[in-house]
Amino acid sequence: MDVPASIRPLAAAHLRDALTAATEQRLPDAVGALMSIDSESWTAIAARLRELGTSVPALIARATEGTAPDA
Repeated sequence: MDVPASIRPLAAAHLRDALTAATEQRLPDAVGALMSIDSESWTAIAARLRELGTSVPALIARATEGTAPDA
């Protein structure tokens, strides 16, 4: 039986920060937050999101929907 990889609390906070930044159209900040996630947590996050039928890119895209500045 495989032991699922764990998501460190700091990695969860970075993911939250990335999604928050994406909703606020601060994409460089979103990328920076994602790049701060350690590899073990990243693997665990991706696995859990796959189980839910989604991915990090899909979450970021969803977070940015409807938040584009008015033209």
